[in-house]
Amino acid sequence: MSKYYVVSGDILPDVLEQVMQARILLQSGKAKRISEAVKMVGISRGTYYKYKDAVFSFNAEQSNRKAIISMILRNEKGTLSKVLSLVSVKQVNVLAINQTIPINGIANVALTLDISDLEIGIQSLVSLIEAMPMVEKADLVAVE
Repeated sequence: MSKYYVVSGDILPDVLEQVMQARILLQSGKAKRISEAVKMVGISRGTYYKYKDAVFSFNAEQSNRKAIISMILRNEKGTLSKVLSLVSVKQVNVLAINQTIPINGIANVALTLDISDLEIGIQSLVSLIEAMPMVEKADLVAVE
């Protein structure tokens, strides 16, 4: 199992920054091939291949807290919309919605949420969702 650390780029060898620059050139399309990208940043292909899967950039703006909430909802008009409205009011961004076809008047729904700006605790949000009359059950599955 690999260990990962977040460290200041100032203490790392320049070659690691160059590997990241080469990766960005490839992803942006400014370089079409690895050989072109490594030439542009001044490293060898061997160096690129050695470190490409071991070095990653960290952007605080992209480090969002995520949560998955699983729910059993009644098959009534506007049910999911009301749940999503509540989530939105609490400053939560919906990343993904997975829903089954309603069977016997209920549907299973899983919401993957960005809770970085959540105004209340995640358990409080789950409790608010579960208190809604059209929600049979709500569970917090995971938090990252």
